[in-house]
Amino acid sequence: MKKNMLLAAACTLLFCTAIFAQKVNTDSLSLVAKISENQLKLGKLENEVEQKTKNKTNAADQAQKSANENATAANKLSNDPSDQKLARQADNKASDAKGDARTARKDAKRLDDLNKSIIELKSKIAQQQIDLSKYTGTTVVSDSTHVH
Repeated sequence: MKKNMLLAAACTLLFCTAIFAQKVNTDSLSLVAKISENQLKLGKLENEVEQKTKNKTNAADQAQKSANENATAANKLSNDPSDQKLARQADNKASDAKGDARTARKDAKRLDDLNKSIIELKSKIAQQQIDLSKYTGTTVVSDSTHVH
């Protein structure tokens, strides 16, 4: 009787261990898939940084150029305030400067948002790697390097 009870307990323990191991394996595979997916997203975001930086720089340069042209047109108008042609040119230059400044602000915000997304995604990947290390027994050393 004791042998049967002991054998039943051992079988139950073995069965529960197998189920737990399968759950751990499924969870770790799921984490690996999420990490890979997020690393792919991170690579895509990092590839956008250079272009968005160029866009920001070009927009800032254009905004400065438009502001300088606006100042020149305003100075010309101040010399002859009754000249309708100069008034129209100054108004147009002011509108151009306003639009270019808006574009520059938007491009700067896009770059800031991109950098924020990159930082958040790196943090998420690091946390997922820490979670994965609980299953695999590895220690996370850096962004993508593990020590066994």
